Amino acid sequence: MSELTGAGEEWPSEGLDVLGAGSGLWVSGVDYVAGWRDAREAADRLNRALLGVGLELSEVRAVASTDENGRGVVRVAGRTNAVGLIAGLLESVSDGEGGAS
Repeated sequence: MSELTGAGEEWPSEGLDVLGAGSGLWVSGVDYVAGWRDAREAADRLNRALLGVGLELSEVRAVASTDENGRGVVRVAGRTNAVGLIAGLLESVSDGEGGAS
């Protein structure tokens, strides 16, 4: 299976200005790799779901990263129209009161 989040290749230049785990300062002794691997699995899953509903990763993408403590973080970056489509999908399964129906 191909990796959907990228691993430092040129994918950030494909239209969305997003940065991954290597974009900030690293603290000595913090295991960023384990957190990033967890985040990458989650981001890949979300990216497959985005593709599954017909969205293009050049329009919206989940990106694996870590926080300052080495915990995995997934950021979603996208163009406003694509984010609006995602919001509509989520609203369609919402009960209107902040929970799933």
